[in-house]
Amino acid sequence: MWVATVLPKPAPPVLSVLTSSRNPKQNSFHFRFSYRPLNFKVSATKQQQQLPEPKADKKNPSSSDIGWLPAFPHVLIASMSNFVFGYHIGVMNGPIVSVAKELGFEGNSILEGLVVSIFIVGAFLGSVASGSVVDKLGCRRTFQLDTIPLILGALISAQAHSLDEILWGRFLVGLGIGVNTVLVPIYISEVAPTKYRGSLGTLCQIGTCLGIIASLFLDIPSETDPHWWRTILYIASAPGFFLALGMQFAVESPRWLYKVGRLDDAKTVIRNLWGSSEVETAIQDFQSVIENNGVNVGSGWLELLEEPHSRAAFIGGALFLLQQFAGINGVLYFSSLTFRDVGITSGSLASLFVGLANFAGALSALYLMDKEGRQKLLIGSYLGMAVSMFLIACAISFPVDEELSHNLSILGTLMYIFTFSIGAGPVTGLIIPELSSAKMRGKIMGFSFSVHWACNFLVGLLFLHLVEIFGVAPVYTCFGSVSLLAAIYAKYFLVETRGRSLEEIEMSLNFSVRDKRP
Repeated sequence: MWVATVLPKPAPPVLSVLTSSRNPKQNSFHFRFSYRPLNFKVSATKQQQQLPEPKADKKNPSSSDIGWLPAFPHVLIASMSNFVFGYHIGVMNGPIVSVAKELGFEGNSILEGLVVSIFIVGAFLGSVASGSVVDKLGCRRTFQLDTIPLILGALISAQAHSLDEILWGRFLVGLGIGVNTVLVPIYISEVAPTKYRGSLGTLCQIGTCLGIIASLFLDIPSETDPHWWRTILYIASAPGFFLALGMQFAVESPRWLYKVGRLDDAKTVIRNLWGSSEVETAIQDFQSVIENNGVNVGSGWLELLEEPHSRAAFIGGALFLLQQFAGINGVLYFSSLTFRDVGITSGSLASLFVGLANFAGALSALYLMDKEGRQKLLIGSYLGMAVSMFLIACAISFPVDEELSHNLSILGTLMYIFTFSIGAGPVTGLIIPELSSAKMRGKIMGFSFSVHWACNFLVGLLFLHLVEIFGVAPVYTCFGSVSLLAAIYAKYFLVETRGRSLEEIEMSLNFSVRDKRP
């Protein structure tokens, strides 16, 4: 899902853009990170041959096939959370100057940065807490509970008359967003039919893009109306009400229902979303996973230190670390200056170009995710991002012609954002729950997104300082190098999950770990 982006703005230096029945062999903790990439991939591939192979049409779903339709309304409601996420990413970028002037901290860059960055602090804490909450309450109730900080935070921010009030409002919104960024990929991966899990998962990215674009249009009057920021923050509370209402009609995850003993409800959901023919097979798969891992009981955070959970957590954290240090937030911040160099002085217009490139990439991912697979998209995405960064660095370092240099910088910026939205954005949030066990999926996602928000904060904090010290070209070259490293990591450390159920993937990776144990 899954992307954390920020909109370009000429303001703060900190930016923001969701009883035990264990196997006896797993009684001891295994805290080791001996990830031999080729062995990991070979083991998983070998195990795939012992499991039912995906049917051919699962890899290339026909455009006339509407098997995705029963799950679509439920996924669409969940993706409304990403719309809220995107809206809050962009909503403070335009009017931050008006907010600072009215609340009495105009010209104080530290406080302006704090108003923006407190959002990230809340999101970090929300991500950490989300895993335990979703394990206990399930996805539907957690979605509804999470609308409380989203709605209250927006209303408190809109009515703020002091710095403390706006900070509390932004913190509550961040807390809700942190839970949502974890929850949406889990929900979609668990309710979507295997055949369409990738394409439906891309709705996370699309929802974020639409939220950003909506906030851009609503920000336009803030250029002339200094009090408009209160109106757009009041508007920010509305999606929370729709989400809470919509979730009342959405289904619960069949996997969570089975885990808590609601067998008949799980069968009903499977029958309605996946088809009657899938009921018995799915229930048998759920049971196999429970017998293997004891999923029917609660899990603790220390179990992240055990394999295969430690492996999934390490991969999730590494993917988000690479995603953030590949420079998405820095590129988006600096893009406003890049557009200004070619005569586009309107920040809203520049942001619109960025938003459209982001949206176009997300639509491409929607089409390609279940056709080409996660691993291939991720590799291609990071390679495209690397080429884009090197193109901009060359255009800045070797300006043969000033106009040509500016045009190449614009091309590189838009190409970077487009290729990010095809793979690095949506695939990262989707593949982590796919590689996670049912027992620890919530906590692995919570850990991974906490790494995401921490890295997000660091990049936003350090980017401008690094540019001042080294210049744009060297920093962009580093971003390109990290993108190349991420492509290599995706090639050798990830396995393809397309066309395989979550239970198939989990059993496969569990067996690959056992094969390595003495």
